[in-house]
Amino acid sequence: MKAYASIPRDDKEKILKCEKEKYEALKARNIKLDISRGKPSKEQLALSEELLKIDISNCADDGGIDIRNYGGLPGIPAARALFGELLGVPASQVQIGGSSSITLMHDTIMRNFLFGALNGDIPWKDQKVKFICPVPGYDRHFTICEAFGIEMINVDMLSTGPDMDKVEELVKDPAVKGIWCVPQYDNPGGVVYSSTTVERLAKMQTAARDFRIFWDNAYCVHHFDVDNPMCVDNIYELCKDAGNEDRVYMFTSTSKITFPNGGVCCLAASPANIAWQREKLNSQVISFDKVNQMRHVRFLANKAQVLEHMRRHATIMKPKFDFVVNYLNEKLGGTDCAVWSMPHGGYFISFFAHPGCAKRIVELCRQAGLILTDAGATYPYHNDPADSNIRIAPSIPTLTELSQAMELFVTVVKLVTIEKLLDEE
Repeated sequence: MKAYASIPRDDKEKILKCEKEKYEALKARNIKLDISRGKPSKEQLALSEELLKIDISNCADDGGIDIRNYGGLPGIPAARALFGELLGVPASQVQIGGSSSITLMHDTIMRNFLFGALNGDIPWKDQKVKFICPVPGYDRHFTICEAFGIEMINVDMLSTGPDMDKVEELVKDPAVKGIWCVPQYDNPGGVVYSSTTVERLAKMQTAARDFRIFWDNAYCVHHFDVDNPMCVDNIYELCKDAGNEDRVYMFTSTSKITFPNGGVCCLAASPANIAWQREKLNSQVISFDKVNQMRHVRFLANKAQVLEHMRRHATIMKPKFDFVVNYLNEKLGGTDCAVWSMPHGGYFISFFAHPGCAKRIVELCRQAGLILTDAGATYPYHNDPADSNIRIAPSIPTLTELSQAMELFVTVVKLVTIEKLLDEE
C-alpha cells in the first residue's frame, strides 16, 4: 500500500503542488456534469418508449372494472399479480399506488402517526418515536423522519447488512418503532443483506408491539448480471414463520424499470396490514391510475419479461460502473486515500475518503463543474460524523463524460487528502 500518511512532509508538499496544478487545468475545461442523483440515462429511458404505444382499447381489467373510470382501489389484478411475483407475496397482499414508492412510505408513516399502527396501543404522534437508520443510507428516508420529528439512530452498514448486534440491542427500547432497509443493492453501498441478517430482522424480539420494518426493495431486479443475480431472502415469509407476520411493509416500484415520473409502485404486507391500509386509503383516494397500471402489465407482463427488460438496462449500466470502479482501482488502489464499494447492481457507488475530507472534495468538484451528492446526505440530519462518505451515481453520464468526471474527482481526492494530512502533522 502506498501510504500517503507516511510520506515525508516535503514530498507531500510537492505532491500537493502537482495536484493543485492538475486541478486548475481541469477546472479550466469548464465541464458541466451533475451526477448527484441516481437517474436513468436517456438510453435507459428509451428502452421503455414502446410502453407509451401500448394498445389499451380493451378497457376492462381481469375483474371487469373499466380502467378509465373510478373504482378498483387495490389496483388492477394483473398489476397486483406482477408485483406479487417480484416481491414473493400473494397478489391479494399487494396494494398498488401511484408513481412514487416514497409517497407510499411517507403516507404509511403518516397513518401510523395519526391512527396508530395495526397492533399499536396509541398513535405515534402521542408518543416518542425513534427509527433505526443504517448508514450510509438513503437521504429521502431520513427526510421523511425529519418531517415527522422522528429521532434517528445511526447503525453501521456492514457487508452483510445493518449491524444486527446493535439493532437487536436498540429494539429493546419501546420507543424504537421502525428500521429503514434497502435490502438489495442498498443505497449507496450496493450491499445485499445476508440470509442471517434477514432472519434476525424477522425473528428479533422488539419491545414495541407496533415495530415495523420499512423494506424498500427498490432495486430488487436491478442486477448487472441477470443470469447470476445477488438476491435477498423473502422477509415476509420469514416474519410469518417467526410469528411476526405484521412486522414488515414491503415497497417497490417501476421507477427505474420504465419511467421515474410515470411508473407504478406498490406496498405489500400481511393480509391484516393491507386491509388496515385500504380502510385508511379509502378516505384519501378512490383509485390510482389504472390506465398506467394496464400499460405496465401489458409491457412487462411477468417477472421473466421484467428480467429480460432489465438485462437491456444492465448492458448500459454495467460498463459505467465497471469504468468507475476500474478507474478508482487504477488511480487510488493500493493507497490509503480512500476505499469504495464494488456493487453488483443498483445505482450507486459508496466512496469513503480520508476522514474530514468529504465536504472539501465535494466543494472543489462543484467549483470545477462536477456536481456530486452533498457530503453528509447519506447520514441522518446531513451529519456524517467522519465527514468521509461520498455517493457516486454513474448512470446519467456517457462513458466519455465519466472519464472526465473521474479524472477530476481523483485529482481532487488526492489534493484534499494531502492537504488534510499536512494539517494533521
